[in-house]
This record gives sequence, structure tokens and C-alpha cells, in this order.
Amino acid sequence: MDSARVGTAPFLLNTVGSAMAGSPLAFSHRGFAPDGAENTLKAFAAAHDLGFGYLETDVRATRDGVLVVFHDEDLARLAGEKRKLADCTMAELSGLRIAGEPIPTFDELLRAFPQAHFNVDVKDAASAALLADAIAGHDAHSRVLVASFGGRRRRKVQHLLAREGLPGPAVAASPGVMGTAAAVLLAKLGPPRLPRAAFRELAALQVPERRGPVRVVTPRFISKAHAAGLQVHVWVVNGESDMHRLLEMGVDGLMSDRADTLARVMAERGCWPQNGHAG
Repeated sequence: MDSARVGTAPFLLNTVGSAMAGSPLAFSHRGFAPDGAENTLKAFAAAHDLGFGYLETDVRATRDGVLVVFHDEDLARLAGEKRKLADCTMAELSGLRIAGEPIPTFDELLRAFPQAHFNVDVKDAASAALLADAIAGHDAHSRVLVASFGGRRRRKVQHLLAREGLPGPAVAASPGVMGTAAAVLLAKLGPPRLPRAAFRELAALQVPERRGPVRVVTPRFISKAHAAGLQVHVWVVNGESDMHRLLEMGVDGLMSDRADTLARVMAERGCWPQNGHAG
């Protein structure tokens, strides 16, 4: 692959003619939270201060229809409560703390980091319409990539935004479990390139390096994805040697819980910082 990364979505600032053309992207997974305050404004501020312009996060809907930044289905691990987040109102959540930090809304996140790009995992069905509204309300189409293990949620966000009549894909996206499985199977057994029509709504394949006994990310997988105009982003990569190895293999982005380690690796490769570019 040449120095300009594949992909056409405005979200991807490492494409031809973009601000970081030719550089791999670094994603801070749920911010940088060595104190456990994941997915909080404090965690995202810490990642931004390290130089991250791409922040991975998760969204869920409260019982009264507020889109909040939170990963787990229930509150037990992070807030010490047995309730499910979907059973709580925003007022009830406002009294809880994650390692001393409040649970933010997605609106707060977009306002707090107006230049940041957000890789958003849609965790429940109720979040899809709320996320589409937030993207449209903040005019954040170029700053958000929509992902979800459930492809139906991702498609709903894209289809709702497409009703605005915008040209081309309304927002960047990565496939769910079934779409990823199809891409892996086609890369292993199919024609020389992935059929672009089957992945026309997508900007990237965001995948683990392995899924059980199956190695997902291989030179062949990357080559076929690139031939179809798709970037390959790998999650969650925390070891420094693994980061270097995957970047040498030709992946277009890495997500990590170890934001400090990934920042150092990117700096060593001359791709840092990445937080000074607007979408």
C-alpha cells in the first residue's frame, strides 16, 4: 500500500489529501483511565492531553431517553449498583460516580471535545435513534464512526441520518458481528478482493486480531480490505511489540486501553500527536 491510506469517509483523516495522509490512526479505548474512571470526561481529557484525536466510546439509553456514555449493561462493575442502566433515569444516574467521576451524556462529550473524532459503539437498540439525533444536532457527521456488535443498530443510525438527504454515506461505519464474519470468510476463501457493493455503507473493518482459534488479521485480510477501499482497525491492542508488529503488517489503526503506550509507539513512528485536526 502506498503512503496514502485507503478509505473515503471524512472521519478518516489519514486518506489522500487529508490532514494525516499516510499515518495510521490511534484510538484511545474508553479514554485513558488508569484510575478506573473509564468513559468519563476526565478519561477523555487525559487521552486528549496525550495527543489522541480519536476516542473510542460506548453509548446507552436511559429509561427517560437520554444518551449516555457507558459500556456495561448494568451498573455493578463501575458504580456499585445492581440496576441495569436502561432502568434508570438520567436524574438517578447523575448521583452516581465512576471512580469519583459523573457519567457523561454523549452531548456533553461532543461539546467538551469539539475537534475530537469519536468511534461510537451502540450498545442497545434504544440508542440508535438518539445517536442519530445527536450527530445531526451537533453537525458531527464527519466526527463520528458508528459501530455495533449488532449490525441492525448501526444500520438504523445510518439510515436515519441518510433521510437528511446528504450526498454519499451519511456517517462512517464499521460492521457488526455478521458483517465482520462475512469479511473474514471472504478474505480467506473468496475472490481476490472483497465485493465492495457488499460493504458499501462501511468505511473500515474494525476487528480483533484473533477470534477464538481464528486469526482474523493477516496480510491477506488487510490486502483484500484495502482492495475494496476499506481500512482495517484492530482492537484491543495493549502490548507495545504487538502494536509495532500490526503496524508493520499494514493495518490502518489501533485501539488500546494503554493509551500511554500507543502514544509512545506512534511518536516513535513520527505519527504524533493526532489531536490538532478538525473533521
